Amino acid sequence: MSFDAPRSTWSSRWAFILVTIGSAVGLGNIWRFPYMTGAQGGSAFVLVYLLCVALVGLPLLMAEILIGRRGRGNPVSAMLKVAEENGASPWWGALGWVGVLGALLILAYYSVVAGWIVEYTYQAIAGVRILTPEAAKQGFADLQANPLRLIFWHTVFLALTVGVVARGVLSGIERANLLLMPALFVILLFLVLWGGMVGDMRTAWHFMFDFKPELLTGQVVLSAMGHAFFSLSLGMGAIMAYGSYLDKRASIAHNCFWIALMDTLVGLLVGLAIFSLTFAHGLEANSGPGLVFHTLPLVFTHMPGGRVVGSLFFLLVLFAAWTSAISLVEPFVAWATERLGVHRAAAAWGTGAAVWLLGVAVCLSFNDWSGFKLFGLNLFDQVDYLTSRILMPLSGLAIALFVGWIMSRKNAQDEIRLPAAQFQLWRQVLRYVTILAIVLIFVYRLANPDS
Repeated sequence: MSFDAPRSTWSSRWAFILVTIGSAVGLGNIWRFPYMTGAQGGSAFVLVYLLCVALVGLPLLMAEILIGRRGRGNPVSAMLKVAEENGASPWWGALGWVGVLGALLILAYYSVVAGWIVEYTYQAIAGVRILTPEAAKQGFADLQANPLRLIFWHTVFLALTVGVVARGVLSGIERANLLLMPALFVILLFLVLWGGMVGDMRTAWHFMFDFKPELLTGQVVLSAMGHAFFSLSLGMGAIMAYGSYLDKRASIAHNCFWIALMDTLVGLLVGLAIFSLTFAHGLEANSGPGLVFHTLPLVFTHMPGGRVVGSLFFLLVLFAAWTSAISLVEPFVAWATERLGVHRAAAAWGTGAAVWLLGVAVCLSFNDWSGFKLFGLNLFDQVDYLTSRILMPLSGLAIALFVGWIMSRKNAQDEIRLPAAQFQLWRQVLRYVTILAIVLIFVYRLANPDS
C-alpha cells in the first residue's frame, strides 16, 4: 500500500548543496583521507585522487541524484518508478533496497566510531593531557576495552542523529545542516590558519602537492580511486534520497560540481591542517588509522593553545560525522513514511532502535565478544567488509550501468539538462571510465583486505 503525500523540496539550491555536502563530508574526509595520504606517500595519492573525483565520483554523483529526482521518492520507490519508465525489469528496485539497508548497516558501526569522537571531544574540552605516544595508544585501547563507555557514547551520538531526522526534511535535516556545515567550515579555516602560524605549513604543502612520479604505483592509483568513490557517500541510498527532494528547476550538474568541489576541498584543508601540526612536532605522517586517536591528541597536548585547538578539531570531526549519519537514517525513514504510512518521528526512532541494537553488538565485538570471529573478523570488521567492499561498490556499479546503459538517452538528458556536447561527454565517461574504475575498486578491495 502506498501513502503518497505532497513531497518536500529543499528551500533553496544552496540548502541542497549544504545538506549533500553534509552527507558527503564525514569521517572519510577528516579521518581516512589524511591517514591514507600519509600512508600512500602524499602528493602522488592526492593528485590521483583529484583526477578520480572528476572521472569517477562526479559522474556517479550526478547519476544517483538524477535517479532520486526523476523518481521523486525513497530509493526503493525511485528505482522502481524510473525502471518502469524506461521499460526495465522491476528487479531494479532491489538496487534501492541495497542502498537503504546498506546505509543502516553502515550507521551501526559508523555510530560506534563517531562515539569515539564524542569521547575525544569531551576529553579535549576537559583538558585531558596526553604526554607520551604510549599513553595515547593506551588511552584508545582502554576506551575500546570498556563496553559501557562505548555503548554510552554510541547511544549519545545515535540519539543526536535520530532526533534531527525525526523533526523532518526541512525542520530537521535542512536546519541542522544549515547550522553545522557553516560552523564546520569556520572551524576548518581557523585550524588551517593556526597550522600556518604555529605549524610547518611549507612542509605540509610540499608533502601534499609536490608531485613525485616515483611514488606513483598501482596500489596508490587504486587506493586513490577507491577513496574518490567512498568520499562522496555514493551507493548508500543517501544521495538518492536527498536528490528526491531537489527542485525540478535546479541544475543537477552545477549543484554536483559544487558538492564535489567542497567535499574535496574539506579533505585537502584538513590534510594541510593536520600535517602542518604533525610535521612541526617531528611526528610521522604515515601513522595510519591512529593518526586522529594516537598522534593528534599528543600534538594538541604539546602545542600552544592545544586545548582550544584540540577541542575545535574534534568538534569539526564530530560535526562531519553527525551530518553524514543523518543522511544514513533518511533513506529507510523515507521508505517507511511513504510506503507504510508510519509517522516520521515513529519511523525515525524505530529505525534508530534497530540500529542501536546492532551497534551495541559492534561495541561488544571490541571487548566481551572479541573472541567471536568469522573468517578472522570480528563483527565490526564483518559489517565494514560487507558494506564498504561489497554492497557500496556493487550499488555504485549498478547505478552507473542503469543510467549509462538502461535509461533512455532522452529521459537522462531531460533530467540532467546539459548542452548536447557536455551531456555526451558525461554519459560516455559514466558508461566506460566510471564503470571500469568501480570494477577495479571492487576487485582490488576484495583482494586487499587491509586497503
